[in-house]
Amino acid sequence: MPFRYILKQILMPPGLLLLLLLLAFLLRRRFPRFSILCFFGGFLGLWAMSLPVTVEWGARRLEQVEPLKQADWAGLAQRADAIVVLGAGRMRGDRAWDEDQPGLMAGERLRYAARLAKASGLPVLTSGGLHYGTPPTEAYIMARSLADEYGVEVRWQEGASRTTWENARLSAPILREAGIRRVVLVTQALHMPRSLWSFEKAGLEVVPAPLGYIGVDNARPLGGWLPEGRALWQSEQLLNEAIGLVGYRLFYR
Repeated sequence: MPFRYILKQILMPPGLLLLLLLLAFLLRRRFPRFSILCFFGGFLGLWAMSLPVTVEWGARRLEQVEPLKQADWAGLAQRADAIVVLGAGRMRGDRAWDEDQPGLMAGERLRYAARLAKASGLPVLTSGGLHYGTPPTEAYIMARSLADEYGVEVRWQEGASRTTWENARLSAPILREAGIRRVVLVTQALHMPRSLWSFEKAGLEVVPAPLGYIGVDNARPLGGWLPEGRALWQSEQLLNEAIGLVGYRLFYR
């Protein structure tokens, strides 16, 4: 896991773009033309990824799954048998709470899942393994948060998965053992295409429940053409999902 994490950070932006800038500096005398290409590749890549307008454009192409209408929440029990919430990292050792907490995106998913569970009466499964390789699992942290903050008791926890594919593969047997074949799947809108594909490949019927759409009017000054730190992080998430969609179809059959 550490090697895969390190390799990903090097090969994915911003790591790759910073590496290009480093190469531009180191090779500026021996290979001046190549160093210029590296410089402009790194600089323009960082600039483009830090623009809110880039995030808006990219997200609209990934966030293709429509959201659930609030009027349909109460009727979910006729379309599915359980709600599955996917993990999204954790805040390690939050000093305000003196314990690990769900990550920011995980918190958004939990809030939405709690509303769906209360409206529909469906039981909940949380899915997510050891994000840092040490206990507790994301599934446990999310289950605790749902119970403490929203009064929703989680019926099942899948705490061994490390990827979206494993979320699906390891959750499916737990659900099938309980006689469940249809699920409401809760995750970010940009993550939904890969998640939906994975859970359907695992043999489950899925009612997608995406949230957190970022492919909307950015409402920034100058139309989103000024660099912004948050946009850089969001662009990395979008690129990760685009690569994941292609990679999953190539390597998971």
